[in-house]
Amino acid sequence: MNYKSVYNIVCRMLAVEAVLLLIPAGVSLAYGEMRSFFCFLITAGITAVLSIPAIIIFRKGDRHALYAKEGLVTVSLAWILWSALGALPFVLEGCIPNYIDALFETVSGFTTTGASILKNIEALPKGMLFWRSFTHWIGGMGVLVFVMTIVPLSDDHSMLLMRAEMPGPTVGKLVPKGKSTAKILYLIYICMTLAEIVFLLFGGMSVFDAFIHAFGTAGTGGFSSYNASIAHFNSIYIEMVIAVFMLLFGINFNIYFFILIRKIKGVLRNDEWKVYLSIIAVATGIIAVATLGIYGAFGTSLRYAFFQVVSFITSTGYVSTSFVAWPAVCRSILLMLMVIGACAGSTGGGLKVSRAIILFRGLKKELHQMLHPKAVSHVKMDGAIVDEKAVKSAAIYFFALFAIIGVSAFAISTDNLSLETNLSAVLSCTGNTGPGYGAASSNFACFSWFSKIILSLDMLFGRLEIFPLLIALTPGVWKKKFF
Repeated sequence: MNYKSVYNIVCRMLAVEAVLLLIPAGVSLAYGEMRSFFCFLITAGITAVLSIPAIIIFRKGDRHALYAKEGLVTVSLAWILWSALGALPFVLEGCIPNYIDALFETVSGFTTTGASILKNIEALPKGMLFWRSFTHWIGGMGVLVFVMTIVPLSDDHSMLLMRAEMPGPTVGKLVPKGKSTAKILYLIYICMTLAEIVFLLFGGMSVFDAFIHAFGTAGTGGFSSYNASIAHFNSIYIEMVIAVFMLLFGINFNIYFFILIRKIKGVLRNDEWKVYLSIIAVATGIIAVATLGIYGAFGTSLRYAFFQVVSFITSTGYVSTSFVAWPAVCRSILLMLMVIGACAGSTGGGLKVSRAIILFRGLKKELHQMLHPKAVSHVKMDGAIVDEKAVKSAAIYFFALFAIIGVSAFAISTDNLSLETNLSAVLSCTGNTGPGYGAASSNFACFSWFSKIILSLDMLFGRLEIFPLLIALTPGVWKKKFF
């Protein structure tokens, strides 16, 4: 283990977090919330004190080789430390006095899950509400991808960290340099966020609310500044703007880059976004018809169906209506969408549509070979043959995901809540979606401190796609001869 490189990069990241904490401090100051202002300053100071000496001591660490093991550990440590320190303002301010609750809320923010323990969101100071949603925006494209755009790292290190952190089966370079790739992705991300803010302002939202909900949409996180979420506005225009942007943020960002450089053939060849849109269309149609009896008019049922389908498949978790009152078939579809998730290389969570395609086509290939043993068949995607290693990797990830879901659901069953509550909460956290069913339909305050820790780990497992965190938690990884 190259400790110097790991510590050097992690400490640089903490220094960036210290600077970012000054932004919500500025918001608090603007609203005259002096207590919140000093809480952010104190947290920024603590974070800076922890980072700066280590950067000086290990300043040459980045010149040493950084391998897969170090990359995976660095990603995990960075996310854990950012969450642990990012929770401090809530505790110091007193709006979330329990540290475990504050940690849950912050992990939920950075992982873009959107699950909350808060019963009255509107009681929070503006600065705290801003920080809560800002964590979504930072975590959406990835903490390390964000840091790579502003902190000097070698190209090899940049690409290694991107592959370890970015969601989905593969992450490739858009341009020769990994750092430049990160900058291109973030430029697209920023432009789309600003575009949504403008559209929301046209819908009558305040500047503060527009930023809060654009952050929640961009990161596909779902934190709102209101208890009723998007339903608070009761506006078709606002719902459609947010729904369309949720859909767009759920598409692989490489697609937007190809559109910008006019590589339309690459866009048309991509299977994932076509399947993604097809799933949304079919699920919306079924739910719209099934809820027609509740809303009376097809236009109204279509409005709510489209919003919730996009919200769940992208793992955003915004709510425009009480979906828990929908028929069982509708709630089952939403659970399936929660598991499938958005496209690889997007800010969305879940299994990812590309993995679902590979798994389905892999199963189809196996069945075909059983019927025709002498036939030669392959799994194809985007018109090309998928390597057997990629098919195996998707299958292993699928197994690991459901193993974690099973173990977690069993662990939190000690709270003696319903099976529906436990299973939906675990699926929601591992899929980074947010809303649950049963007792977890409004918030996660019903769970014990032990269950909140388990669910926080589930959120990290889901966002980091299991293996980086699993490796970091393996004692042997810290030994010299591991791997």
